[in-house]
Amino acid sequence: MNKSELVDSVAAEAKLTKAQAGEAIDATINAIQNALKAGQQVNLVGFGSFMVTERAARTGRNPRTGEEINIPAAQLPKFKPGKGLKDAVTVVAPAPAPAPVAAAKPAAVRKPAAPATPAPTPAPAAAAPADAKKVIKKKK
Repeated sequence: MNKSELVDSVAAEAKLTKAQAGEAIDATINAIQNALKAGQQVNLVGFGSFMVTERAARTGRNPRTGEEINIPAAQLPKFKPGKGLKDAVTVVAPAPAPAPVAAAKPAAVRKPAAPATPAPTPAPAAAAPADAKKVIKKKK
């Protein structure tokens, strides 16, 4: 969803014109930005919290040359979602049903195992015709 789609959604939800909804969204964003610039935290109960975090200075490496570089300290905005937003977004899968447990049969009721069947014997080879030119001799 981009900003214009957000404006359309807010306008429809709050029964405002698109211009009024756009001004309300811009005012909300500006208020959050100004509070963060002043070092304040913005808490929207059920939605989340906006805050500024400090990132310490550190040394890094230029991946192309391998040269060490200094990365300065910075202040960065951070958003921590609240319980209401987490619950609205999280899809909870239903718990799987427990598998039915088969009761053990008493020994007297069990059927005996089937006897092993012997392997089938191969069929005898067909005899060569009498008028064949080669006679096949069996080895003894």
